[in-house]
Amino acid sequence: MRILIIDDDPFMLKLLSRQLDALGMGNVTASECPVAALSVITEDPNAFDVLILDLNMPGMDGIQFLRELAWQKYTGAIMLLSGEDERILAAAERLARAEGLPVLGRLAKPVKPADLQLMLARTPVVRTPEAETLPESHVFSEEDIRSGLEGREFINYYQPQVSFADGSLIGVETLVRWDHPDEGIVPPHRFIAVAEETGLINELTTQVIRLALADGHRWLALGLDLRVSVNVSMADLRALDFPDRIAKVADRYAFPLDHLALEITESQLAQDWQLTLDVAARLRLKGIVLAIDDFGTGYSSLSQLRDLPFNELKLDRSFVHGAGNTGSLGSIVASHLDMAQRLGMKVVAEGIEDARDWLFLERSGCDIGQGYFMGRPMPPANLLLWQEEWNTRYGGLDRSHHD
Repeated sequence: MRILIIDDDPFMLKLLSRQLDALGMGNVTASECPVAALSVITEDPNAFDVLILDLNMPGMDGIQFLRELAWQKYTGAIMLLSGEDERILAAAERLARAEGLPVLGRLAKPVKPADLQLMLARTPVVRTPEAETLPESHVFSEEDIRSGLEGREFINYYQPQVSFADGSLIGVETLVRWDHPDEGIVPPHRFIAVAEETGLINELTTQVIRLALADGHRWLALGLDLRVSVNVSMADLRALDFPDRIAKVADRYAFPLDHLALEITESQLAQDWQLTLDVAARLRLKGIVLAIDDFGTGYSSLSQLRDLPFNELKLDRSFVHGAGNTGSLGSIVASHLDMAQRLGMKVVAEGIEDARDWLFLERSGCDIGQGYFMGRPMPPANLLLWQEEWNTRYGGLDRSHHD
């Protein structure tokens, strides 16, 4: 792993270099000058796999450096380093992510070796020339998606949702993929927008729900009493027959409707308010759980909680990861948990990436957790094997240093 450290403090450069060497990272370059470091990256954008960047530097500060990296389309992993207020560090991280930069996270000075080791463990596999040049070659058209729907090429992956009370698997979130005959497994960001723009999203949602409830029925037969969550779009919630279509699919697979949760992204909810309220109320009357997704990222959260019959709140990952060691994030999480409890709503925390996240939310009284720490999205056949592995890891969680 090729690592570049940029910091105007020579002592910090030496300290980080020694810490990295102790962790077995010997290929380290240190630079006191951000301008010189940028020139090296400009000449060879693939020269380094990891960049550790101080924010407060003379001549060119870290924010300016990040802007330049975005213009250069830098693809290596980035760790942000600062002795400044944690909210400045958090703002820089959000800015870098908004620019499309692959940020591993942020380190506060003085850097603890354990924090450095934890962040290095998140570094993706070192890139290969083939991976760097592999294009997302095809821009999908309405005809492509229609053909995929007719050919039943869309499949479901599932990400586990786990109870904080006892670590048990209680449900899954459904995440659609396209098993394309030429392009392999295609992620949703390459086709969902086109499906929405072309009016095919209703048919796609129906197929996704049909597959999800069929898998849910099979899990029930195996003794797995799981709740299945599915993301729906505003186009679905504008269709007055949507609740009846779902009920028919559930009846076909003998799947209990109170085991189905529909996730609605908060930022979409301002559209067609009266129609949305009509459909949402009918869904709840059928016993379906309604979850407000990405909570805290929209602009009218409280009025939506007041007016729509949600009974579950999904905390956005931007508030979850690192909340245990970031005071402002921890306060946001605590306030959301308190509000949800007062409203009689359950809370699902998304984006749990490590044991520290899990243990903080466990102590905070959160209901359900979801994230890479527990399990990545997987085909339905992998769920039982994952469950065995997770039970072992959960049983070995060390809580002695987190009380």
